[in-house]
Amino acid sequence: MQFGLPVVLFIAAGSAALAQAPHTAQAMPCREIVSIIASQGAVVLRTGPNTYDRFVGGPGGCPLNQFTEPAWIKSADRAQCFIGYRCRDTDLDNGQ
Repeated sequence: MQFGLPVVLFIAAGSAALAQAPHTAQAMPCREIVSIIASQGAVVLRTGPNTYDRFVGGPGGCPLNQFTEPAWIKSADRAQCFIGYRCRDTDLDNGQ
């Protein structure tokens, strides 16, 4: 069982990353949020006391059945900070 330990370590590392608390957008400067999204491609941010959302740097961060929508949020230094995009479901009834 040569591959057992590396697989277990890989899964454990992935679970720890998923369990990390998301960044709190309102506590961070706009430029820092943009930088994190640019470096990671996609990030879950806390946008309020009990609200979270996933933001991506561009269309490549969304599944095929979704499209990007510009995302503006409140940051520590700006009331409206353009940080990238949200992924939204395609509405097939409207042909989008």
